[in-house]
Amino acid sequence: MNTLIRILKHRWLDASDTRRAVPDDMAERLARRVAASEERHCGEVRLCVEASLPTSYLWRINARTPLATVVRERALAWFGRLRIWDTEHNNGVLIYLLLAEHAIEFVADRALAQRVGQAEWQAIVDRLGTRLREGAFEDGLTQALEEVSALLVLHFPAEAEKDRRNELADSVVRR
Repeated sequence: MNTLIRILKHRWLDASDTRRAVPDDMAERLARRVAASEERHCGEVRLCVEASLPTSYLWRINARTPLATVVRERALAWFGRLRIWDTEHNNGVLIYLLLAEHAIEFVADRALAQRVGQAEWQAIVDRLGTRLREGAFEDGLTQALEEVSALLVLHFPAEAEKDRRNELADSVVRR
């Protein structure tokens, strides 16, 4: 895609598009699902839906730095910004959606990444992508959240009351 066209596409979308994709009532339901999920394991899950990339990221897309790399870098930036890397058990997960590019990224912290292979993450991404293309935004995010929760329960079950301490906000980030 031409750089200028891509920049215009990204400047066209804004937070109102994110709120249309994930309205307030859906964001509240998803936050409650995150909270319920975190009762079953000692991990932390965050959902981030972003309408478009900042221009500084768009300028970096070229033959040597493809779009997928830039989207991954942005997801990693959100992972750090939301302090998901800073949890006690190093087992947080970010589910990141970029609306302008119909891109999905999952970022798992090091303790969980050591236990779950890339193929398993990609399978969840693929299923979520299918549901999003079908227009089932809430169902797709709910299913993905349940699949991530199942992995966290398998590898990091909540064993004691202290494991259920909520280290991060459960709200959906919409930008």
